[in-house]
Amino acid sequence: MTPACLALDAAGVSYELHPYTHDPAAESYGLEAVDALGVEPDQVFKTLMAELDTGELVVAVVPVSAMLDLKALASTLGTKKAAMADVAKAERSSGYVAGGISPFGQRTERRTVLDELAFASDTIFVSGGRRGLDLEIDPNDLIETLQAVTGPISST
Repeated sequence: MTPACLALDAAGVSYELHPYTHDPAAESYGLEAVDALGVEPDQVFKTLMAELDTGELVVAVVPVSAMLDLKALASTLGTKKAAMADVAKAERSSGYVAGGISPFGQRTERRTVLDELAFASDTIFVSGGRRGLDLEIDPNDLIETLQAVTGPISST
């Protein structure tokens, strides 16, 4: 059990685990998950950490088929600028390794923004807290559990 699973269990949130064999040579962890799970790229979401111009670290959850729009993320959170967080800083803050960062069970709670494209499906897949493990969850449960906000934070 990962901290993500423990956090969801403690919150009484329903989810389904989807383990798969992770290839350390994979060019994209997100696309690897898409192939392994046999689902559409718009249904698998990556968890990214960004730093706002205020110095605050935040979590952005966007489809693996898209890029995080940092300007849109900053706007959604009421600031002017955002930049991708340093990998080491993201790993220390979340307690997870890059490529396995889950929005759930992070060491330090952070404001979270879920891309509005999550509502195109009844469920989405996010990292379960390690490479090779995804959680399938209702996007509404993600929002409720993390007190996340939604916004148009991705671009293709």
